[in-house]
Amino acid sequence: MFWKTKKVMAAADSVPAQVALEAEGFYRSGRMHCAEAVLSAVRIAFRPDLPAELVRLATGFGGGSGTGCICGAVSGGTMALGLVLGDEKKRVEELTKELHRWFKNEYGATCCKVILQNHRKICPELTGKVAGKVAEMLL
Repeated sequence: MFWKTKKVMAAADSVPAQVALEAEGFYRSGRMHCAEAVLSAVRIAFRPDLPAELVRLATGFGGGSGTGCICGAVSGGTMALGLVLGDEKKRVEELTKELHRWFKNEYGATCCKVILQNHRKICPELTGKVAGKVAEMLL
C-alpha cells in the first residue's frame, strides 16, 4: 500500500472504503489503469494469497479495452468477482449483472466513451467507487 498515509487509512473505516481508496490510489499513481487498479485492490483485500502477477490479466482492459467500449473499471470488477468467488459461477453471474445495473444507474452507461463525454476526468473516482462496490458485494 505504497500510496497511503495514516490520514487516508483513518478515513477507510470499512473494507469497501479501504478497497475504494486503494484502487483510486493505484489509478492516481499512474502505475495502473482502471481495470488493473480495481482487480489489484480487490485481490489484496480478499485473496492476498494469490500472486500480484494476476493483475496483468487486466492489462488489456483499460480505456474500454482500448476501443472505448465497456468501462475498464467494470471489466476489472467482473474479473475480481471471478477471482474471489472461483467456482461459484452462478453467484459470479448474478453479481456481475448487479454490478452492471448499479454502474449504469450511477453513470448512465457502461461504455467508456459515453461516460467520458458526460463526466470529464472521472476515472480515478469511478475506479475507486467500482472497487468499493465490488468489495461491498463480496461481503
